[in-house]
Amino acid sequence: MKQTILHIKYLWRWDHNRIHATDVLHGVYYLTTQPIPGFTQVNTSDMFSRNGSSSESDNENVDKINFTHRANSFVAEDSYGIMGGNLSALELMALYTAAAMHDYDHPGRTNAFLVATNAAQAVLYNDRAVLENYHAAAAWQLFLSHSKYNFLSGLDQSEFKRFRFLVIENILATDLKRHFEILAEFNAKVNDDDAPGVDWTVETDRLLVMEMVIKIADINGPAKTGTLHRQWTDRISEEFYEQGDEEQRLGMPISPYMDRKNKQLAKLQETFINHLVAPLCNAMVTGGLLPGTWVEEPDSDVDAGSVHSDTDNKLDGPFKGDTEDENETDQEPGSPVHNKIEKKSRKVNCILTKNMKENYEWWVAVIQEEEKQKAACAAVVTSAAENNGAPLQETDKGEMEPIKEETESFGSTNSSPGTPTKVKDETNKPRTETAV
Repeated sequence: MKQTILHIKYLWRWDHNRIHATDVLHGVYYLTTQPIPGFTQVNTSDMFSRNGSSSESDNENVDKINFTHRANSFVAEDSYGIMGGNLSALELMALYTAAAMHDYDHPGRTNAFLVATNAAQAVLYNDRAVLENYHAAAAWQLFLSHSKYNFLSGLDQSEFKRFRFLVIENILATDLKRHFEILAEFNAKVNDDDAPGVDWTVETDRLLVMEMVIKIADINGPAKTGTLHRQWTDRISEEFYEQGDEEQRLGMPISPYMDRKNKQLAKLQETFINHLVAPLCNAMVTGGLLPGTWVEEPDSDVDAGSVHSDTDNKLDGPFKGDTEDENETDQEPGSPVHNKIEKKSRKVNCILTKNMKENYEWWVAVIQEEEKQKAACAAVVTSAAENNGAPLQETDKGEMEPIKEETESFGSTNSSPGTPTKVKDETNKPRTETAV
């Protein structure tokens, strides 16, 4: 396989390496090209100018109700759509480029470590989104360093400016410090009761969807098959332990989950899935934006005239992949009156949520087994102490340190179907392995 200069310049790290970058690229490609049940496909031929932008003035004669996508807006029982069809060619290329660039020249250390050690990157970017800013800037510097690397020579000035803006915004979206901010914005736009829905004629709405896509691709390790997921988990944990070793050498406190003498891998993954990956995937599933297939059901189970929007593989606890029943149609002021149709939920098979549920349950089982072994060891120590009349000795190092949201330490996953993936935590960047 012919290697690109970008590919070659990725440093070898256990997790944040060229394979991870390829996996994230695979992930965003998968999410934007695979059929999505009930997805609102729009005709973009009149929606975008050549540079991929759109505005209300450009589209004032367009019936905008046809361009709005909401949670539970599954309008035809057997309809499918492709997300990439609702994005311009410029936007898609910018998204794919951002995926390839997003961890360029990664040092194998977290943002928190770079800030604590006054690394050059942290000083340059004022301790804010240090790695994400560095990846974007360094990759663009490489791109502009020689005319032979410029694959954008056919773009005019306005197109180039927008392309660069989109690439940078998508890379910065992978900063896990912005995770809950972006997720909340998406839910307010798509999933909340009064959500207006994604308006595909609005540039900011399309950018928000792209940011969600690259985020899932970046941390989708738990959405991979179990074998791949655990391979990538081992990789990110080794990268973490190397940072912990360096912290110890420098006399710094060892970051949570990075002490190779006190490994807590199962708890790390359970927490990572529960708090970061599952809510992200659930939001996209509920919003009807993840690839999947309709579940075939007996005709008797579906009332005539009803529409179903639900997801199979519903996950208890952190996994709430089902959409809710909807009893009215979506209408906007001034739109023609439509007869109300009772929308019942219809199940959708989604391989991502299926894999995630299985991986989550696997780690929970590991935690339970570890707790049983601890209890058994404690019982043996207690019994021996009682028999010998000796004081009890502590066998534990105490309770596990909680994950610090803004520090770092999650480990888990990458992005795409079938390729290794990673998870990126703006503080601790964990990952896990293959994908979708």
